[in-house]
Amino acid sequence: MAMADKGKLTIWLETPWVSRAFPFAAYMLFILIQDMVTPLFSEAIASVWLTPVIYAIKIAAVIAVLIYFWRSYDELRMENIEPAKLLWALGAGVFVFVLWINTDWKFATMGNPTVYDPRLIPGNRVYIFIALRLFGASVVVPIFEEIFWRSFILRYIINPDFTRVNIGAFTWASFLISSVLFGLEHYLWLAGIVAGLCYNLLLYKTKHINYCILAHGITNFLLGLYVLFTASWRFW
Repeated sequence: MAMADKGKLTIWLETPWVSRAFPFAAYMLFILIQDMVTPLFSEAIASVWLTPVIYAIKIAAVIAVLIYFWRSYDELRMENIEPAKLLWALGAGVFVFVLWINTDWKFATMGNPTVYDPRLIPGNRVYIFIALRLFGASVVVPIFEEIFWRSFILRYIINPDFTRVNIGAFTWASFLISSVLFGLEHYLWLAGIVAGLCYNLLLYKTKHINYCILAHGITNFLLGLYVLFTASWRFW
């Protein structure tokens, strides 16, 4: 019976939508856990210990999930890199960054941002956390978000049997719906929607997820540097 159950679990884990949704779900689960656990501790403990520890565990868990499913991500394999498409990715990443820091308007926000100042962490641990935060935002987040939004959701809207849909296939419904959903995931919802539109357009132009991952990573890396140099913690 145990072997049969294990077989069913393996089959479920090998389902295409599971491998593309699981890393995103794991990340969101840790955000939920942090929101539930943080009020149980004092502000000092939450700032100095809880937030950085949960973030480290979250990134480690998502990396582990991505590694587990990595062989199933056929859409990430590419034969060659085209310089022109790299320039499109660079341009898209910079454009979304500039957009992001200039659309902090009240009507274009949703809820309250999570403002966390890592300088509260004492000693050298603050530099370790900042490095991890930059790595998580610039590398890990772009990989699992682009796999989820541009590879899974965008194609699923076209056809629930999404693996039959080519990467970069266009329909107005998938283009607009996926962009809006992507935007609603963020505090700056308007900037998020435009970012979703921009990354979708990049996908249509390049026909490959990796350029979207690169653009998303550039956006997040520049945003991280901006936050660190200006102490605009609401963007992080």
